[in-house]
Amino acid sequence: MTTTGTTEERELGSRSTKQAFRLLHTVFTVAPILFGLDKFFEMLTDWERYLAPGIDRLVPGSAHQAMLAVGVIEIVAGLLVAVLPRIGGYVVAAWLLAIIVNLLLIGDYYDVALRDFGLLVGALALARLAASFPTARWWSRDRSTP
Repeated sequence: MTTTGTTEERELGSRSTKQAFRLLHTVFTVAPILFGLDKFFEMLTDWERYLAPGIDRLVPGSAHQAMLAVGVIEIVAGLLVAVLPRIGGYVVAAWLLAIIVNLLLIGDYYDVALRDFGLLVGALALARLAASFPTARWWSRDRSTP
């Protein structure tokens, strides 16, 4: 026996889904861009301390140069989420997985790795919600879409 609920319940669920999408879309657009920009300005933290020594030895150049490259990748990921959240959500999730692996290799930042795992799940939720709104843009003037 399947029940679909009242029209009012469906509209409320639809509105809640759109709001959840907009929240995640906004956060996963803005946060990667801001974190990426901060790799250049270092106002939030010394990002180089979050680079595992093993990873630092693998990438060419200095740790600072590696963090600048990371910043560019994060900015591009945020812009991708802004324009194509259905794809960008998965890209950000994959990037967060790489960050988690890097943090686990360091061994001192398990709390940050756990936080980033929560963000990874949020990015996956964004990608899944975006599948329901294939042409959705956060700057859309049409209020019938998210």
